[in-house]
Amino acid sequence: MLDHVSLKVADHAAARAFYDQALKPLGLTRLFSMDDSSGYGAGRPFFWIGQGEKAGYCHVAFVAPDRAAVDAFHAASLAAGGRDNGPPGLRAHYHPTYYGAFVLDLDGHNIEAVCHGAGPAPPA
Repeated sequence: MLDHVSLKVADHAAARAFYDQALKPLGLTRLFSMDDSSGYGAGRPFFWIGQGEKAGYCHVAFVAPDRAAVDAFHAASLAAGGRDNGPPGLRAHYHPTYYGAFVLDLDGHNIEAVCHGAGPAPPA
């Protein structure tokens, strides 16, 4: 079981602004912040960003309460300066109700929101 995850970011202030906006649709907020690090969560921080040299590729997936939150995460992330790395949609090759969206943050980390529950049928 994981307690927390930390990512290195090149520009803490810019990354903090990105994550403040990108994680809001998932019900996650910044709960802790210092000059060079910030912690996000709901109740307690479990996702951390910190100033430093990028340590390479990282993929973090956040649970979304529903498919609308996945869609909102993707839109908020793009509006905050992220780059699309897979639009919201079903990923049936993972399992039949895997609904996710992927963005690259300002440092190129692959950030995902995923809902595992069934939802309304996508528009035709």
